[in-house]
Amino acid sequence: MVTTPHNIKYQLGLTVNRALWVFSAATLLLLNSCAVLLPKEYRTVGYNLEEPGFRKLLPPSLQEISGITQISMDTFACIQDEQGIVFIIDVTTGNIIKQMPFFGDGDYEGIARVNNSLFILRSDGLLFEIPDFHSPEYGHITFKTGIPANNNEGLCYDPEHNRLLIACKSNIGKGATLKNVRAIYAFDLGTKKLSSDPVFEVYISELQDYAKTHAMDLPEKKSKHKKKQEQPDIKFRPSAIAIHPENHNIYLLSAVDHLLCIVNPNGSLVSLISLDENVFNKPEGIAFSSDNTMIITNEGQDKHPSLLSFPYKGRR
Repeated sequence: MVTTPHNIKYQLGLTVNRALWVFSAATLLLLNSCAVLLPKEYRTVGYNLEEPGFRKLLPPSLQEISGITQISMDTFACIQDEQGIVFIIDVTTGNIIKQMPFFGDGDYEGIARVNNSLFILRSDGLLFEIPDFHSPEYGHITFKTGIPANNNEGLCYDPEHNRLLIACKSNIGKGATLKNVRAIYAFDLGTKKLSSDPVFEVYISELQDYAKTHAMDLPEKKSKHKKKQEQPDIKFRPSAIAIHPENHNIYLLSAVDHLLCIVNPNGSLVSLISLDENVFNKPEGIAFSSDNTMIITNEGQDKHPSLLSFPYKGRR
């Protein structure tokens, strides 16, 4: 074919058109991928859990940080699971600004503020109350809850019902029927009594069904029976609990699985989210600030303990 200016112009036009088509297709594919991946958490919980608003390393004394609750906009109270000390920290810097010893060494796992009182949960179910934690002469009161689980880690305040919620990490009894059930009890702040029955329960079978339906990338549990379908390997041992101040959904962390489970106030499953282990090496504490910011703390393990802040994006 004889090359002419017209042919060159025509071929150049085809090349440009092809380039534009490829660019448009790639852009459309990228946007579609983002539409599937990025808004997923926004639609369900309103937070981008892949990108903290900020991350603060905490002092070595909080290597075993296990619970956190808001005191003021920038200050939070936290505990660690070896010493009976409340640490007041500035979340904007991660620095400890005050220490409040209240009891001897022990496995302290949860903390919740109720007005001017702080409640601390020991893993065996014993509750400590510091009635006026602002006072320089603060003291404490203890309550034997009688909770049936031997290991309890989650504690939060439910202002709507004037109660504390306690999440059991271990089973509340023996037997096959209780093996895959995780119970949440209520401690009435008026009567100072534990509810006789759980206020709601989380069933691992329901979490497994959700994980399969939503094609979550989780390890699979091998079945001993060849004909049975393999299930997602979900242990779900709650390490922390908190109530969202706006929608009142209940957030449960399971550090062993790197999972965040959200249920509505009636205990019905809303969402199950797999947390990136590079961001959440061992998530043991969760709390919300008054502006709906979510705070999650990680135990240090072989790293520094950390505090992650996630601004609320609103549901989309």
